[in-house]
Amino acid sequence: MTQAETLEPRATSADGLRGEIRAWLEENFPRELVDPAVREADADLSRKWRLAMGHKGWCFPQWPVEYGGADFSRDDIKVLNEELTRIGAYNPVGTREQVFGETMKQYGTEEQKRYHLTKMAQGEIRWCQGFSEPGAGSDLAGLSTKAEDAGDHYILNGQKIWTSGGMESDWCFCLVRTDTSQKHGGISFILVDMASPGFEVRRIKLIDGTSPFCETFLTDVKVPKENILGEVNGGWEVARYQLQVERKFVAMSKGSHGDLPGPGLVALAQEHVGLDDDGKLADADLRGRIAAALMEEQAFRLTSRRTAEPGISPQVRGAVASILKNAGSTVKQVRAELALEIMGQQAMGWSGDAFSEDDLGVARAFLSGKAMSIAAGSYEVQNNIISKRVLGLPDTVYKA
Repeated sequence: MTQAETLEPRATSADGLRGEIRAWLEENFPRELVDPAVREADADLSRKWRLAMGHKGWCFPQWPVEYGGADFSRDDIKVLNEELTRIGAYNPVGTREQVFGETMKQYGTEEQKRYHLTKMAQGEIRWCQGFSEPGAGSDLAGLSTKAEDAGDHYILNGQKIWTSGGMESDWCFCLVRTDTSQKHGGISFILVDMASPGFEVRRIKLIDGTSPFCETFLTDVKVPKENILGEVNGGWEVARYQLQVERKFVAMSKGSHGDLPGPGLVALAQEHVGLDDDGKLADADLRGRIAAALMEEQAFRLTSRRTAEPGISPQVRGAVASILKNAGSTVKQVRAELALEIMGQQAMGWSGDAFSEDDLGVARAFLSGKAMSIAAGSYEVQNNIISKRVLGLPDTVYKA
């Protein structure tokens, strides 16, 4: 039976669709998963929820039914998101897979898309990304993980690092070197089943106590040649597309690095700093800096919205991705730093009854937000891209 045959007919009116979604969520969402700690600790329950959402076509509701989606319009997706928020539920698919899905749609063969997109959308396969290496971070094209041609398959050897979600994933999309005679032109984009012999994953513990990242080791891992995405030695083009999409997702996404819990900067300042006799924040300097930060946030949101409008060329969207990445990083980091300043020692807690969950969340947002300058390409690399590909500045090195 195909995905199209398994999906139930959905209501056509907005009210009918809302009722259908609400009834299904009430019946199927495990209420324990309202707590993020339970989501992280109970992998089986989280996977059950992912499968339930996936088989409804709601993990990627905007995708066509033949690829595992629900063919929802923007208005339909808005209704779905509102109902998820109302009940404390969430879409179990993260940014990484949203981004990879766009890359697969752009570069995959029809056979690859029908298999991999459908499996991912239905929640049956989870993906992670194998790009960075211990010796190839900002200079990603310097990667050394090698794919040796062995007839009908490749043999992979090498190491990847900062692999988000590696411990919970089933497949990994990797950049590998298939030609050692050239740098950018010798890279291929390949899809690897992590159950393959020789594929090892180890957790990395971060400063905030979590372990969302892993390091992965590939030792004589066999991968069929049909798992190449795009052209052999054409992986740099695929990777560039992937990174452009990722930068925009990272900059715009909620619940990512640096996002604050609780009521927001203004309410925090009212609570911890207080108001003067005129009903204004008592600290005039802080008041001005909060206003400036909020204006920057609004400008960022409006710019992001304009880049999504119909008629914007893919070339412009690609160029703007680096600008949005750096702007979004700055917006979130400034917001976290202001929150820390506003709350003082109350934002410096790590555990204990003296601190609320929101208090602890501010400290963690401040720490994790620093990674925004590196995630999806470092701040400095994005500035180079902006200077060369957006502003058209020369590569000339000026010496004093």
